[in-house]
Amino acid sequence: MKKILLALALVFSTAFLFAQQTYPVNGSYDIRQGLYAFTNANIVVNANQTISNGVLLIKDKIIQSVGTGTAIPKGYVVIDLKGKYIYPSLIDAFTSYGIPEAQRAAAAGGFGGFGGRQSIFTSTKKGAYSWNESIRPETEVRSIFTIDAKKADDLRKAGFGSVNAINRDGIARGTSAAVTLIDGKENDAMLNDQTAANYSFNRGTSSNDYPSSLMGSIALLRQTYLDAAWYKNQKEEYNISLEQFNKQQALPQIFEADGWANILRVDKIAKEFGKTFIIKSTGDEYQRIDAVKATGATLIIPINFPKAFDVEDPTEARNLSLAQLKGWELAPTNPGVLEKAGVKFALTTTGLDAPSAFWASVQQAITAGLTEKQALMSVTEIPAAMLGISDKVGSIEKGKLANFLITSDNIFKAGNIIYENWVQGKRFVVSKMDVTDLRGTYNLNIDGIGSTVLRVTGTAAAPMAAIERLGADSVKTNATFTRSGDWVTITFNLKKNPVGDVRLSGFLTSASPVAFSGDVIVNSIAAGHWSGTFKEAAREMPKRDEPVKAPATLGSLIFPFIAFGTDKLPAQESVLLKNATVWTNEKEGILQNADVLLEGGKIKAVGKNLSAGSAKVIDATGKHITAGIIDEHSHIAGSGGINEGAQSVSSEVRIGDILTSEDVNIYRQLAGGVTTSQILHGSANPIGGQSQLIKLRWGKLPEELKFAGADGFIKFALGENVKQSSSQNNQRFPATRMGVEQTFVDAFSRAKDYEKALSVKGNNVRRDLELDALVEILNNKRFITCHSYVQSEINMLIHVADSLGFKINTFTHILEGYKVADKMKAHGIAASTFSDWWAYKMEVQEAIPYNGKIMHNVGITTAFNSDDAEMARHLNQEAGKSVLYGGVPEEEALKLVTLNPAKMLHIDNKVGSLKVGKDADVVIWSANPLSIYARAEKTYVDGIAYWDMDRDAQVQVAQKAEKARIIQKLLESKNAGARTQRPMGERTPRLYHCESQEDYWAELNQMEGEHNHE
Repeated sequence: MKKILLALALVFSTAFLFAQQTYPVNGSYDIRQGLYAFTNANIVVNANQTISNGVLLIKDKIIQSVGTGTAIPKGYVVIDLKGKYIYPSLIDAFTSYGIPEAQRAAAAGGFGGFGGRQSIFTSTKKGAYSWNESIRPETEVRSIFTIDAKKADDLRKAGFGSVNAINRDGIARGTSAAVTLIDGKENDAMLNDQTAANYSFNRGTSSNDYPSSLMGSIALLRQTYLDAAWYKNQKEEYNISLEQFNKQQALPQIFEADGWANILRVDKIAKEFGKTFIIKSTGDEYQRIDAVKATGATLIIPINFPKAFDVEDPTEARNLSLAQLKGWELAPTNPGVLEKAGVKFALTTTGLDAPSAFWASVQQAITAGLTEKQALMSVTEIPAAMLGISDKVGSIEKGKLANFLITSDNIFKAGNIIYENWVQGKRFVVSKMDVTDLRGTYNLNIDGIGSTVLRVTGTAAAPMAAIERLGADSVKTNATFTRSGDWVTITFNLKKNPVGDVRLSGFLTSASPVAFSGDVIVNSIAAGHWSGTFKEAAREMPKRDEPVKAPATLGSLIFPFIAFGTDKLPAQESVLLKNATVWTNEKEGILQNADVLLEGGKIKAVGKNLSAGSAKVIDATGKHITAGIIDEHSHIAGSGGINEGAQSVSSEVRIGDILTSEDVNIYRQLAGGVTTSQILHGSANPIGGQSQLIKLRWGKLPEELKFAGADGFIKFALGENVKQSSSQNNQRFPATRMGVEQTFVDAFSRAKDYEKALSVKGNNVRRDLELDALVEILNNKRFITCHSYVQSEINMLIHVADSLGFKINTFTHILEGYKVADKMKAHGIAASTFSDWWAYKMEVQEAIPYNGKIMHNVGITTAFNSDDAEMARHLNQEAGKSVLYGGVPEEEALKLVTLNPAKMLHIDNKVGSLKVGKDADVVIWSANPLSIYARAEKTYVDGIAYWDMDRDAQVQVAQKAEKARIIQKLLESKNAGARTQRPMGERTPRLYHCESQEDYWAELNQMEGEHNHE
């Protein structure tokens, strides 16, 4: 008796220890330890270890032991799993689980008040926080997390036991937390209250206008890193946001990036500030796997692969682009491609319609090349390590939390059933174990239909059914048979039977023999009752060897991943172009029947009767050869907005940060003979962003487009755009032309003070990216291209520059340049203008088509530019207009789009003319290049024929066939039962101009909100 009492005392004392919590209980305590022994199981400890016929012991929340031949202590409830499987519960490293939905700011109205939106320049948040609401590192998930029973249940049913909860709002988003998917109190769910500091490029719900573009977001994040470094060593201000930002740098860093191009942008920031980011991507890494791998980043990837497009209607099918079609086909290969490349990654449910779609997507990925081992690691060990919870979850080991799944079979096997999901030792039943196998033949009696036979075949996990109505009007049809525990639903349509759609809902009334009973629904209307009785067991079909299925044929990757991309980029080669009319742009002038030798990416020789040597020979008889066209003013190849117009000075932003190589205009402009373009910030503010000079290297990565060694330029602007004449309720300074002048004076005065402060040894000066660029201008290390129209403002800026000691390199547009040509000449200012644009707004009422001719005659370095993706394809014709309007000699006319822009961009030592030693940027024209009939037959950049008219014809034929192949594959996919979506054309990429005004993030967030609402 004493022993019994002692044992009871020990039990109750242990229970009492577990009952000591900070929360009081209103009532009697009933805290019981969960003592369970799972026997005869295949225990998958981790992706590298499986124990056959194993035993798992758990006590309360903790795994006590795992192994074979384990003695089961007294008091344990024994559950014989009879060969079933135990897996670690899955982990999702990137979710919004338990986070209240952020309220979006007012709908976008454009930047700086455009369209009626009120301008908000600094944070409206009360307290000593960052000036910008998108920088919110003080946000802590542990403080706002609440258990969501419905979402937890959905995730558990898919096999997940713990997740990382992230507040996906803002650029610096604060800290996330790892939680388990239990029911109960938030206190008990918390695994790691600070798993990571989180970031994105999306400003989220911030009410501030800035940033309104991708380049603004990048600049703001870079500035925040610099501000945080300065903050450590100052005593001038207290800033909660910077304080928390610094504290979080010791945590893992998770960055949400949309698309592989943003992965590369994140990597640049990582390298600049010595950070290591875990990057949550969007699943398109396969398109540029080498570049993604080179970052060395660990990824979190979604598996929300595109649904098949319904292409039954040929008209709708034509809406689909090649990128959409190839994306549907190749997206499921992404996990396997990453695995093969050796990139570490975790899988996330984010982006799926529901967690229940997770396993179907995993199966797609496995079919497309992902191994089961990697798949398991990517939802267990890898995310556990990312989140610092490997000591608690991610594998089945002694001392870890009892987070595990019980499944019918290998978890990746088709037809596997997740029976139970144990989270922190608590049992959650997903599907009943050891339920009766219902396969067989049944006699049904259905009110209104009569005697019917039901045949259930397939597998116990994935049954299939057929219905046969008996009698004179015998009809057979397939049926849908679903089961949840003892509840079954059978739906069918007898076709010849006039009653229509029939649904039988009922339950198992007897397990031996099997019997059913329930209600009949016909065309959604209750129509009586039904019952069923077992007739005979399903007959096993004799097994036979299934033929090995050949892997699905996949198309090849193309670079870039849009129309006209090719699977193999053209190579640099040695080429001798013979017997052409050669426009040298040098003292030799125009040579007849001359040759040009290209070798090693350079112009090797220009002259007559050149020796080919080992070079490929191209007969250019009757054709014309020129240097590549250079566009001084372009807005192609940029993403996420071309204007950062929320502030009057945005010299901190850089076009080089947002280059995209996936712009078809690169290819189209190569077809017009363009080889180099200066990509400019727009004209939304007096001092805009830093420009980027690129070469049109079609198919290369964004960084590879950049013109190496070129001087830096920056965009300034004057006139209606910067004072925002068209804006409603505009509150951004300046609002007048007088204010524009003052903006320049203030900015450069601040820059001079800043430079002086930097020069004082020992000063802890806050590094300012905006002023850094202006200091570069003062020191002739960065050069101004200024958007301009009218005489008065041109004179104003020249005066300001003289007063403050900086120089203007180029006035662009400058349609009243003919009025101030003498003054520009005296200051050495170049002019990049339009050939014949006028009268399209008030500022250009006095523009004339002789403007370029007059400035050229005065001796100003003059060029014609595009400011337009379409016009850039015809700059040779724009140059020809100078012959028409001003009688400019043809040789000089061609220089307006070749040598002259090269001079004003300080690259005439490399391009702009056909001179030995310069870059082999060369165009072969079918006729006089100034003629409207001339076509660029080949365009070489660095001696590589990125445009070839003959090859283009082949590419178009091949891509037409490729689209037809994938469309046929889509038809087959639909016939096989794949879920489909209606073909919708891609969102047309925006063609930017100087005046392109948008709030990129507000528009994007609004679209995402509408999509999520749907």
